[in-house]
Amino acid sequence: MEITYDYYRIFYYVAMYKSFSKAAKALMSNQPNVTHFMNNLENQLGCKLFVRSNRGVTLTAEGQKLYQHVSIAYQHIHTAEMELANEQSMESGSITISASEIALHLLLLPILGKFHKKYQGIRLRILNHSTPQAIQAVREGVVDFAVVTTPLKAKKPLKSISLMEFQEIVVGNETFADIQEAICLEEIAKNPLICLGKQSTTYEFYSKFFLEHNLVLEPDTEVETIDQVLPMIMNGLGIGFLPEPFARNAINEKKVYEIPMIETIPKREICLVENHNFPPSIAAETLKKMLM
Repeated sequence: MEITYDYYRIFYYVAMYKSFSKAAKALMSNQPNVTHFMNNLENQLGCKLFVRSNRGVTLTAEGQKLYQHVSIAYQHIHTAEMELANEQSMESGSITISASEIALHLLLLPILGKFHKKYQGIRLRILNHSTPQAIQAVREGVVDFAVVTTPLKAKKPLKSISLMEFQEIVVGNETFADIQEAICLEEIAKNPLICLGKQSTTYEFYSKFFLEHNLVLEPDTEVETIDQVLPMIMNGLGIGFLPEPFARNAINEKKVYEIPMIETIPKREICLVENHNFPPSIAAETLKKMLM
């Protein structure tokens, strides 16, 4: 007969309470069942574990040795069960997300605020990655999922889910305030351009867009984050392409101005990328549903 976890669990309670009847009560069982299980355990192990008396039971030397190991194992298992129960109730746990800069500002931050307010026991870890870096982190199982901007390449076992579309516009400082008629991309390219760096998906996107119109993207200033583009435009370092929602407040306050353009900039998407080889935790699945 194979010794199962139940045998050791019952042994743990008998040893802890030093009583078959008290152990039976704690286990919501009855004394004959507990006695039967312990007799079987002793037979299987080939040694006596308990000395029975009118005052209860005491452990033999072999019982003491077994209890030292079983108590440690049981406490670890009990702790794991409690942690899983807390995660299921969303009282504790953690989520690690990889996010590109634009996705973080346009979509993720407001949702994270709502999630944190509702589930304050869940720890959040946000990694600021470019889209290629984020996809690699998902592939390696380093993060629960990624929220990134297109263009992206997500091959199996990765899956990409579109969360929202956004439109980008050309923005300049007050020098461009009086432009009424749309101008072509070739004219725009003659101005100093501010752009995210060559490792970014945004740079890849606009390189392709310029090539489709027989032009080469040659930014005068490359920056690390989207946050840096708007202040540089406001201070006259050049013009830049920005997501419309990101620039809207500054346009309304007349700190920058939208430059009308003849060519249509293709819409981009913010996507959630996950790895089917690494099933999400309950907390991660809950946040994912909020994002979708």
